[in-house]
Amino acid sequence: MHFVKKKIKQKRKNFIKKLKSGKILRVPGAYNPLTAKLIEEIGYDAVYVSGAVMSNDLGYPDIGLTTLENVSNRSKQIARVTNLPTIVDIDTGFKSCKKTIQTLEKFGITSVHIEDQVERKRCGHLDNKELISKNKMIKKIKDCVKAKKDKNFKIIARSDAKGVEGLDKMIDRCKAYIDAGAEIIFPEALANEKDFEKVRKSLDWYLLANMTEFGKSKLLSYKELEKLGYNIVMYPVTTQRLAMQNVED
Repeated sequence: MHFVKKKIKQKRKNFIKKLKSGKILRVPGAYNPLTAKLIEEIGYDAVYVSGAVMSNDLGYPDIGLTTLENVSNRSKQIARVTNLPTIVDIDTGFKSCKKTIQTLEKFGITSVHIEDQVERKRCGHLDNKELISKNKMIKKIKDCVKAKKDKNFKIIARSDAKGVEGLDKMIDRCKAYIDAGAEIIFPEALANEKDFEKVRKSLDWYLLANMTEFGKSKLLSYKELEKLGYNIVMYPVTTQRLAMQNVED
């Protein structure tokens, strides 16, 4: 694509190098390709394609109505215009983890995250979420790992169990997800510093924090999260919210 110097494999290698640096990666959401280019120009570490943003963009609530075609096509458009790695939200796997991973890997994505909710999932910061069993999620993670061809394409396991089963059971799930092959853990909807600290002390693994506005998590600065030992912080809907606010104004 025009003016993009880094090839797909190099973006993935750069992502791993940044993870190993010990510095937290700051990753805003890109709701279109132009926003991704701006995120790169400002100097962030990666771009994120959020399932909530995809749903919003299509005029849907974030309850699992988007399809692999919706998400993969937009993700491809975003990834091909930036030198930054692109992380994509694949919700619960779009019925076939194998097809989803193969499609997004082919489209130049660097990493994806899959969650342990039922197929008709809900935004991670809403109430009344329902989970699949730990064993079913383990199978999904193994299917994702098996489906990828590039070892540098990273699988992130997100757990929504904190608000359903409690923090301790969420941590137990995350340990099982690591054993299944997840390379990064995304503990969703942690409440405050105490929660973030307990997860870090319990898991010796790469961790991702979600700092979405109006959610269940206290908004912490990236420096605070870095001190807590987190490796990635995402701001999934911020750019879209700013854009919509300016349309209203």
